[in-house]
Amino acid sequence: MIQAILVFNNHGKPRLVRFYQRFPEEIQQQIVRETFHLVLKRDDNICNFLEGGSLIGGSDYKLIYRHYATLYFVFCVDSSESELGILDLIQVHYILQEVVMGGMVLETNMNEIVAQIEAQNRLEKSEGGLSAAPARAVSAVKNINLPEMPRNINIGDLNIKVPNLSQFV
Repeated sequence: MIQAILVFNNHGKPRLVRFYQRFPEEIQQQIVRETFHLVLKRDDNICNFLEGGSLIGGSDYKLIYRHYATLYFVFCVDSSESELGILDLIQVHYILQEVVMGGMVLETNMNEIVAQIEAQNRLEKSEGGLSAAPARAVSAVKNINLPEMPRNINIGDLNIKVPNLSQFV
């Protein structure tokens, strides 16, 4: 049975909180904070299942989560739920995010939605996950082989003088 569905951003701000077991408000806030800290410290390349926190039921409960761009989708379930089934459910919720954004329907063509989801999955796979992208970008910039550093950049009527940065390299 699903005990809770939590969606929060990379900073821990809840975007969706649904509890299917009654908890006082302060306990719900503690559960959201504890869950955020549990999934935040995990690498994107490891298993998406972990033991539930101490506040929501301990070892009989599991947290099943998925991190997409800036959002964490977390389901707290008991041992009767299928982990892979819940991951599929998270994928459906993610697809809903692709269809509706900010209260507006973005796309209704199922072929286009599926194509965009597949493109996103290929991109994530080719990049080794979103967490590795910043490091690769810095590495790519460092490996740019310019014969010399440009001193002036001209864009239309705009002329930018570039300072000597060799002392920082």
